[in-house]
Amino acid sequence: MKKRQLLIIILFCSVQFLGISCTDDDDSDETLISASNGNESHNEGKNCMNCHVSGGGGEGIFMIAGTVYNGTAQSVYKNAVIILSTEANGAGVVKATIYGDAKGNFYTTTPIDFKGGLYTSVKGNTGIVKHMSSLLTQGACNSCHGSSTARITVQ
Repeated sequence: MKKRQLLIIILFCSVQFLGISCTDDDDSDETLISASNGNESHNEGKNCMNCHVSGGGGEGIFMIAGTVYNGTAQSVYKNAVIILSTEANGAGVVKATIYGDAKGNFYTTTPIDFKGGLYTSVKGNTGIVKHMSSLLTQGACNSCHGSSTARITVQ
């Protein structure tokens, strides 16, 4: 009996030492939302959805994420506000409001219904608002902006 208990203890300690765990690594229940002046984000300008998706290496499954830059697109724009609405130019029903952080990034794991598409507006600290003219059907903003499309900028 003692040998069996000792074997269980050794096995448990080995598993803990090696970092092996029986816990569920599914990040689908993580709640992560960027906030003004927050600094938890990283990798400005990169496609957040390369990691922050189901089965990806990042914490949480992002519904929308990206980076906002200043008007010259040379440096990040801190604390912008991203608004998703049902009609162009910020009209219609606002479906989500996401606050960018101090690193220029914005993200949320809060569910967003993109069915039918949403229009995006980005509001700077000065009150200037830029509107995206096309419908958004998914939230991987940096998958296009900064690669095939100009960076998201605001003044």
